[in-house]
Amino acid sequence: MAVHSVNVEKTIRSLLDDKKYQTLKDILVTLEPADIAAVFEELGEERTPLLFRLLPKEAAAETFAELAPEHQALLIRGFSDRELRELVNELYVDDAADLVEEMPANVVKRILAQADPEMRREINEILRYPENSAGSIMTTEYVSLRPAMTVAEAIRRIRTTGFDKETIYTCYVTEGRRLLGTVSVKDLLLAPDDDAAVSGIMDENVISVSTLTDQEEVAQMLSRYNFLALPVVDADERMVGIITFDDAMDVMEQETTEDIEKMAAILPSEKTYLRSNAWEIFRHRIPWLMLLMVSATFTGMIITGFESALAAQVVLTAFIPMLMDTGGNSGSQASVTVIRALSLGELEFRDLPKVLWKEGQTALLCGTVLALLCFGKILLVDRLLLGNGDITVLTAFVVCFTMAVTVLIAKLIGCTLPMCARRLGFDPAVMASPFITTIVDALSLLVYFGIASALLFR
Repeated sequence: MAVHSVNVEKTIRSLLDDKKYQTLKDILVTLEPADIAAVFEELGEERTPLLFRLLPKEAAAETFAELAPEHQALLIRGFSDRELRELVNELYVDDAADLVEEMPANVVKRILAQADPEMRREINEILRYPENSAGSIMTTEYVSLRPAMTVAEAIRRIRTTGFDKETIYTCYVTEGRRLLGTVSVKDLLLAPDDDAAVSGIMDENVISVSTLTDQEEVAQMLSRYNFLALPVVDADERMVGIITFDDAMDVMEQETTEDIEKMAAILPSEKTYLRSNAWEIFRHRIPWLMLLMVSATFTGMIITGFESALAAQVVLTAFIPMLMDTGGNSGSQASVTVIRALSLGELEFRDLPKVLWKEGQTALLCGTVLALLCFGKILLVDRLLLGNGDITVLTAFVVCFTMAVTVLIAKLIGCTLPMCARRLGFDPAVMASPFITTIVDALSLLVYFGIASALLFR
């Protein structure tokens, strides 16, 4: 927790002990909902409900939306039906839908029972869309204007209906729910004539997404076009909701976390690290560890296959870790770069030849420099300074040539596998460091022993 939050928490604890509730209320209303939620999560089960009841209705709903699911469940258990009804109906629809998704069945039943019919209908509408789709993260609360409205009528409508909308800056011009264009509050306020029709000042070039568009693609579009919100339309091009920039930020954080976990050979988890217990962390880590352990068996089989050759040239064994590590690191560099470009929409599968050419050139440069440095290191350090007489110039050449070839192979594999995974419909992050390292380890040994067999074991 930040230093500011720690100081606020200490102040709130002290005021709670002294039962100075009015002072507490005055402090809480000055804080942002996310900061209040962070403080609440540190205070424990006994004090949170009391503090929550000190918040004004709107601030309470915003703070509730920022809390972790277990803290939300804690508060719900302590709410009366009237308190729960007021809270649910104060939430934005997308936040209410997220709440229903996170809660156990008995709590969900109580939440829906207390929601008004319109809220319940909108929650159910959002929940019927596939997970991770635009429809599942949109809100149905947006400002809708008619094209025949005058500027003055549009501003009056915003004033009367905008209180419960997630954003009022961008308004959507619709007719029979069909999206015709967008107009901003700035456009309306700066219009030269209050009697001008909305259809005359609206922007008809509207960028929208389908309810089934992947949420990651939606987040990328909001970032690319610098939109505050993006309209969502159904299969019949009827507007059904909007996705705001703060929702896209949540998606980007979620997707980035998921990719990082996959790249580290961990099954994705919806819980934060501190909210996860040791058993949950174990369950998310052990499957990949077992898979990689089994796959590493191939590396052992390769070494066993060349056991007799290694017995004749024992000095070669000392360089195996260096070659495997260099190959794995080279492959990881290429894979992480390509995975990031794929995630940002910078690369498509058709760009594979360009990527291979670029990574091939990079590999030749990196491999050459590493091989030359390694050659000097083996002869100066290993042979002269450490006095290892078994190392010859030919041995050093075999190791360094293998390193250059390994770097080339590793980078080509590292850029190819993620792109092929995306082409086949898999998450490219699965093909990151651990998986590629295992493949490169096996190939680097095959190359190493192949070159050594050709030059040293004749």
